[in-house]
Amino acid sequence: MINGNMLRDAIISAANVIANQKQKVDELNVFPVPDGDTGTNMSMTIGAAVRELEKLRDPSVEETAKVAASALLRGARGNSGVILSLLFRGFSKGLSGKIEAGGTDLADALTIGVEAAYKAVMKPTEGTILTVAREAAEQGSKTALLTNDPVEVFSAIVTQAQDTLARTPEMLPVLKKAGVVDAGGKGLCVIFGAMLDVFKGGKVVSSAEAAGKPAPRRNAVAEAEGDIHFTYCTEFIVMKAPGCGDALGLRAYLESIGDCVVVVDDDDIIKVHVHSNHPGNAIEEGLKYGSLTSLKIENMREQHTEQVLQADKQEQDADYRPVDPDTPFGFVAVAAGAGLQALFHDLGVNQVVTGGQTMNPSTDDILKAIQATPAETVFVLPNNKNIIMAAEQAVRLADRRVCVLPTRTIPQGITAMLNFDPERDFAENRLAMTKALENVQTGQVTFAARDSEYGGHSIKEGEILAMENGKLSFVEKDLTKAVLKLTRSMTKKGSSFVTVIYGCDVSEDMAQAVYDLLRAKLSDDIEINLVNGGQPVYYYIISVE
Repeated sequence: MINGNMLRDAIISAANVIANQKQKVDELNVFPVPDGDTGTNMSMTIGAAVRELEKLRDPSVEETAKVAASALLRGARGNSGVILSLLFRGFSKGLSGKIEAGGTDLADALTIGVEAAYKAVMKPTEGTILTVAREAAEQGSKTALLTNDPVEVFSAIVTQAQDTLARTPEMLPVLKKAGVVDAGGKGLCVIFGAMLDVFKGGKVVSSAEAAGKPAPRRNAVAEAEGDIHFTYCTEFIVMKAPGCGDALGLRAYLESIGDCVVVVDDDDIIKVHVHSNHPGNAIEEGLKYGSLTSLKIENMREQHTEQVLQADKQEQDADYRPVDPDTPFGFVAVAAGAGLQALFHDLGVNQVVTGGQTMNPSTDDILKAIQATPAETVFVLPNNKNIIMAAEQAVRLADRRVCVLPTRTIPQGITAMLNFDPERDFAENRLAMTKALENVQTGQVTFAARDSEYGGHSIKEGEILAMENGKLSFVEKDLTKAVLKLTRSMTKKGSSFVTVIYGCDVSEDMAQAVYDLLRAKLSDDIEINLVNGGQPVYYYIISVE
């Protein structure tokens, strides 16, 4: 049987293994745009559980699974990370009430997770992590009919996952053309394989890369616990007796019994401070120099415990704001770049979460922003297709009503905000803001992160990529030409507005030259706006309405 310690160690080891291999998984991303973050997202998602799991001592499998599921849910990043968190939530539900787990328990738990993952994806695509997980769970259930040995059942799960992964190129032509397997499926195989190694009695793998895990929340007070070598803080003032010895002698004695010694004297008094385990000895020695006053002894370990609790509470509550009945609506948006963040604030967004392409925020990041928005209803604008699922996971964790609008791009997020009307009720605003997204055309100009063959294009690393509504439109060598060609392609009869948002790698002069060129080449009926977004990854983001 698998006990709680084994499951705990297996998940910790898996987190370390995927952290060490995340770059290999990242490189499997088919699209040559600099996103390649599947391995990183999965690593950071499961890595969020390590710190909590390491605190467990002789837990049941129920406790281990519950702690892991909670941490993964809050740490989930990107679609692959959310799906991974849902699989582990299935483990938590399937192992509820159990001290140990057999093979049937593991197979049933994985099946529950797979069902939850499929329900969470609006249009499940076969040939992805979903297929790998589903077929692995099916094989696990078949094996569990023959044996309850957890190692045999989980071995069958891992073997099937690897076999299905190898077939993903046959299910998705885009994978076959690129000559790779599905990145999310590969990440899942890495994680399950590492867990199996521990179930078989292998050692917990240590992480070779600190960057593989999210930086743990730091509580400076808690971290100081290891510095408390002496329990009692003792302070007093000696009213010097006539002919008393030199205060240097008192200092020397106090340093022999403790630390943090402070001895300051003048003609009349000696002020003393010392940390020791026997305050009475310090007091007795002080009496040799005169009478004592202002005596104070404190237990620093008790103080420390209280300070840790207070620091944790302050950190957790620092940004929390209760719902204000006088504030019906609030907004949270995800954006990267100082200019874009300022723009969303100007449009009425309360909290902007830093993130986007290559830097997907976690469910917990989005949840904290929601909880810091004191409105009765909070609209969330993910502004990236790979962030929508993480945002949706925050809905059930929040203590107020949350509506995630399916904004897949920055221009869609901007348009949604422009179509909000404070005079409308929730349902009317949700409908109007969502419907407005249909009228937005989004163009993105970026660079190829690697050589590849995609969509009939032979792409070389560093070439300019022009994308129209998320699909590769063409490859170009000249940045300015790419912007003009893409904008012309997007403007149709009836187009009225073009907004050009330039990123951190584009100078103001370069952006102005693009604006002047568009002004000269596009119809006079089209209004053109130039915005310094400061965003990474994309040289230009173009909105056409």
